[in-house]
Amino acid sequence: MPVKTVYLSLGSNLGDRQLYLKRAVTYLRQGGIGVQRQSSIYETEPQDVARQPWFLNIAVECETQLFPLQLLKVLQRIERELGRVRAGAVRRGPRVIDIDILLYGNVVIDTPQLTIPHPRMTDRRFVLEPLLEIAPELRHPVTKQLLRKYLDTLTGQQVRKIELQ
Repeated sequence: MPVKTVYLSLGSNLGDRQLYLKRAVTYLRQGGIGVQRQSSIYETEPQDVARQPWFLNIAVECETQLFPLQLLKVLQRIERELGRVRAGAVRRGPRVIDIDILLYGNVVIDTPQLTIPHPRMTDRRFVLEPLLEIAPELRHPVTKQLLRKYLDTLTGQQVRKIELQ
């Protein structure tokens, strides 16, 4: 299978958030996923469940030969290895790590297990700002619109790039 360019969103809002992001990127590399570029770290306001700690988020550009569902399985394994527990957890609530597939080349998938492009990507400043930092000319594979156009329409979501010591 040819190599595909994939964009992932990583987030953490429990424990040592920065360390969880760093470990997740290391685990991606160990899982045969070539991390090509990584955004700055952004501190972001929770969106769906407000009463939880703020997130740290990054976007990464990767190369992989894995098929989309294979990639999803690897990402879910990484989440488990880092301590994420889904059973009994509040949906979109606090978590040590969350890894979402945003884009997989220009592939469009809509199955019960996986939807690509990520269905809420265009509504989330915490996804688009880091993503556009590393890939400013990306287009949505369905609408063909520049993703920057979606970012320009978003209001009320607090996101700030952070400087690390």
